[in-house]
Amino acid sequence: MPILLKPFTRLSAALMLGLVLAAPWTQARAAGHDIRGITGPTFDLYAFPFFMNLPEGTSLYMWGFGDMNSGAGATHPEGGDYALPQYPAPTLIVNQGDTVTINLTNFGVPDPVSIVVTGHHVQAAGGIDGLVTRAAAPEQLPVTYTFTAGKPGTYLYHSLDGATPGLHVEMGLVGALIVRPAGYHADTNRIAYGIGSTSYDQEFLYLLSEIDPDVHIEMERGHYSHFTHSDRFATVYMVNGRAFPDLFASDFDSLYPHQPYQALAKAHPGERVLVREVNAGHDPHPFHHHGENLRFIARDGRPLTADGLSANLGLSNSTINSEPKQTVDAIWRWTGKNLGWDIYGTQAHACCTDNVNNETGATGPDGFDDISYEFVADHGKAFPVTLPNVTDLTLGGWWSGSPFLGDTGDLPPGEGGLNPFGGYFLMWHSHAEKELTTFDIFPGGSLSAVVVLPHATPIQ
Repeated sequence: MPILLKPFTRLSAALMLGLVLAAPWTQARAAGHDIRGITGPTFDLYAFPFFMNLPEGTSLYMWGFGDMNSGAGATHPEGGDYALPQYPAPTLIVNQGDTVTINLTNFGVPDPVSIVVTGHHVQAAGGIDGLVTRAAAPEQLPVTYTFTAGKPGTYLYHSLDGATPGLHVEMGLVGALIVRPAGYHADTNRIAYGIGSTSYDQEFLYLLSEIDPDVHIEMERGHYSHFTHSDRFATVYMVNGRAFPDLFASDFDSLYPHQPYQALAKAHPGERVLVREVNAGHDPHPFHHHGENLRFIARDGRPLTADGLSANLGLSNSTINSEPKQTVDAIWRWTGKNLGWDIYGTQAHACCTDNVNNETGATGPDGFDDISYEFVADHGKAFPVTLPNVTDLTLGGWWSGSPFLGDTGDLPPGEGGLNPFGGYFLMWHSHAEKELTTFDIFPGGSLSAVVVLPHATPIQ
């Protein structure tokens, strides 16, 4: 029976699940995590105000898009029946070549609301004349937007209307569009683009944004002319519409009724993790990924390729410096190579058969075990330091009690509990110090992580 990993508060329940033997690496791998969203090619969205939860217990007045079809096209079961206005807006998922239709009705946002889609020429009909396209006025006829999803990739859609352009994104009318390439299959051909080197095992969305709460208070009071870019000063920073630690909670957690998307990536050793990073704010955001460098494969929905056959122009870096409204797709992979000790522990465990290149499938050694992806040169090497007694340590909720992957140790009462699988947590976070705060309080803001899990722990 598949096991759904629930991070944060739900992790404790997983303590009872136990482990099973890992499947050989070279066998066909089960489909991994996919970005949550709704599928098209026709979407029926509405705009409506709501209040969003913040980590310190307050709430913030927002404007959001919601799915009028109540999650009928949800990509995963937890999104079924979901119809609330949300931040960010529903992630729209279509296939390359689709003729996409978005019907938009404004049920309560005081400004006329529109939709523009980066990288696409969109036709609009209905509604009223707007700033750059047709718009849906409050409680009046809807607007229909149509376009062809001609190229695969990651894009942004948002409202751009009213007397103060930029206010609608600040208030929450923004989301991501993902176009799957021709030939994509969720189980057998997980590719980001129709060229080589863009295949992946796990896929995660990191939509970055920032908010000035004072603007939202003014809008709540009806002071619609009180928004200016010169006075704007953000103090809340978010990934997928949540700030630390809320972003670790599971998708569609009932504690965050209008913020359905989590931001905790998960992977097994050696897996290719597709990171779709979207800057949905007004400010640039430098987002740093610990553990390994990313290999950039595309920007703004265009592969970084010189020959059209592979993403051979993508640089390797640990930080994505994204500009406002920019998207960057990158592949991240953790192997544990050259740690200098056996990450699986020195107790007997299967290793090392190295007859196949794990990346390409070609015959020949690549330095990694063909089944577990363990780095062969470190097999059997002792842990290089002597750990202090547990009573002499300051522990955290994510410390499993053991330095070895997939292992857990005894912890004092009240300690640990958030890492029952013995995973490795590596921080993924903004590299701007201010963005690691919420209302200037650390830790907060865009502070996320990736957890490397033992192969026996399913990820869905």
